Amino acid sequence: MPWSNDPQALRRLTVIAILASLAVVLGIVEAMIPFAVAVPGAKLGLGNIVVLVCLLFFGGRDTLMLLIVKTLLTAFILGSFSTFLFSILGALASFLAMLAMLRLGRGSFSLISISIVGGICHNLGQLTAASWVLGTTKIFYYLPFLLAAGIATGVVVGIAAGHLGAAMSRSGWFRPIRDIM
Repeated sequence: MPWSNDPQALRRLTVIAILASLAVVLGIVEAMIPFAVAVPGAKLGLGNIVVLVCLLFFGGRDTLMLLIVKTLLTAFILGSFSTFLFSILGALASFLAMLAMLRLGRGSFSLISISIVGGICHNLGQLTAASWVLGTTKIFYYLPFLLAAGIATGVVVGIAAGHLGAAMSRSGWFRPIRDIM
C-alpha cells in the first residue's frame, strides 16, 4: 500500500500492522505450547486465525502483505531458511485456496470449511517444500496424517476466527467485506 495522507488508508495500514504483530505473537506463543499429538510436525496454526480474519475484513492484497510479514518475522525469530521455505509455501497455498473459496464461492462456504481447506492446503504446501528439499516424493506418504491434522486444526482456527471476526464487527470500526459470519 503506497504512502497516503488519506486517514482511511493510514488506519487500514495501522490495523494490518497490528494484525501482523498479533499473528507473529500467536506464532511465538504456539511454539511454546507442547502440542504432543500423534502427528509429528502438526501445529495448531494460531496465527492463521488472524490471517483468516484479515482476509474477511480487508481482502486478498492486504492479507498477502500480512502473510508475508508474519512468515518472515516468525521464521526470523524462531527458525531458519528451511523453516521459512516450508512456512511460506504452506501459507501461500492456504491463502490462495481460502481466497478462491471466498471469491468464487460467493457465500457458499462456512468460515470453518474455508479454514479446514486452508489447513489442508497449508499442509500440502509444506509437504511440497519438503519434497523439494529432500528430493523425493515419498514424503507424501505422510499426507493422510497431515490431512487429519489439517481438518482438526482448521475447525479450531475457523471457530476462533469466527469469534474474533464477530468481536471486530461488534466494535463498529470494522465491517467484513465478505458476509460469511
